[in-house]
Amino acid sequence: MSSARADVLSFVWSFPRKLYRRLALKFHPSRNGEAGSSEIFVQLGEAYDVLSDPRKKATYDKFGEEGLKGGIPAEIASGGAWSSKYIYHGNSDKTFRQFFGCDNPFADFLTIESPLEFSCLQPGVKRTQDSPIERDLHLSLDDLFHGCIKKIKISRRVMNEDGPTSSIKDKILTIEVKPGWKEGTRIIFSKEGDQGPNSIPADIVFLVREKPHHLFIRQHNDLIYKAKISLEMALTGFSLDVQTLDGRLLTIPVNDIVDPSYKKMLNGEGMPLPQDPSQRGDLIIAFDIEFPEKLCAESKNLIKQALSFKY
Repeated sequence: MSSARADVLSFVWSFPRKLYRRLALKFHPSRNGEAGSSEIFVQLGEAYDVLSDPRKKATYDKFGEEGLKGGIPAEIASGGAWSSKYIYHGNSDKTFRQFFGCDNPFADFLTIESPLEFSCLQPGVKRTQDSPIERDLHLSLDDLFHGCIKKIKISRRVMNEDGPTSSIKDKILTIEVKPGWKEGTRIIFSKEGDQGPNSIPADIVFLVREKPHHLFIRQHNDLIYKAKISLEMALTGFSLDVQTLDGRLLTIPVNDIVDPSYKKMLNGEGMPLPQDPSQRGDLIIAFDIEFPEKLCAESKNLIKQALSFKY
């Protein structure tokens, strides 16, 4: 191997990222048939894969190749370094294509000596969009009743101004939750996913997931409230207080005899309708009748006497 190639291998882990253009083109197997060029090309791909990723580069800068490939303790990695053991995927052609954005750059490249003046001409090449990224958005029943504003911080990869390199940046996404939204409602942020040289960023999609409530169960636009009552109340009548989601106290008289299938409905006391929040579903009150675990002989006789009359 020539001394020039040996020099390349000696600094492959520390060269400036912009030099990848020149070196990758110089040692690409389709252009350079000299012995050892393929090995150098693979190492260039691995070096670029590390140096173009801020987390991997931070790990390499601080812990060297041994720390990058051997892994570092998670507590040391709290500052953002790559704590997992790094393994290069080995496909240097894939790295090459991702960098230049071409399957065969030599067919379309205007090759100039400066490493910053290569330009890939891709007439007719259609960029494809990455698959949507779906995340759950957990909301309380109160959030879905009243509506609210949720701010969510995301971290995504964005392309730097120099073209082929990228970095991780945070962004705040604001979601305006509308009254009456249902489980499974999709909120789409178009093209807010990771940026890449050859693809359209993915859409980020949040799916509404409803948290359980301590009083109510939602059924479409209706709310179900289950009240525990005694057998005495079920037979003789009672008055029930229910605290609504908007803070009102409803006092509901129940004068009918309540059996396990009995339900009482209050129109317009349910969830707001998504298409028209001024309209609301119903409040359905179901009853859980608590029977006594045992009765003494005297109580049984009294019940028999009370129920012995003709209806």
